[in-house]
Amino acid sequence: MSASQPVPRPTPPPRPGTSGTWLPPEEYAATLPKATLFGCVFFTDERDRPVQLRSVYSPEHPWQWAGGTAESGERPWETAVRETKEETGIVVPGPPRLLAAVFGLPGAAWPFATAGYVFDGGRLSDRRIAAITLAPEEHDEVRVLPLEEWRRLMPARDFDRLSTVMEARRSGVTAYFDTWDWEA
Repeated sequence: MSASQPVPRPTPPPRPGTSGTWLPPEEYAATLPKATLFGCVFFTDERDRPVQLRSVYSPEHPWQWAGGTAESGERPWETAVRETKEETGIVVPGPPRLLAAVFGLPGAAWPFATAGYVFDGGRLSDRRIAAITLAPEEHDEVRVLPLEEWRRLMPARDFDRLSTVMEARRSGVTAYFDTWDWEA
């Protein structure tokens, strides 16, 4: 194609349940499942113990990593960096190392699928951990524990996600965790 020729727009797929009928892109988009996107940063201390933040707003998921839902036009890494700075005061340098992709199906508590990216924030010294400044409207405690001690403090699927991310960090192989579903 020469530079003077327009690039053709992709043709949307046929309308579900029919053959050969095409919908305008905005109508087709309205038929697709909806999802939210998040980005977060995973830290450990220098002894490879996970660093987590206690949520003040989510008793069903009390221990979390710095991160949150993407804003319009924001990429997952940008979300992770912004949220980490807002929630802890830590500025995370790039480029990112992806530890895991996380997916959850919608449920009664949340009507959208959830897709997210967990980035490696590295190891924090005791001094850096002590200097974390929490956003009190989101978190009220920073805790560092050996992996197995987290099991009793969080739902099983959250602990499974934590274990998966720890293994990805240890092995250097990015993980895909697709059972972080919302409760029915």
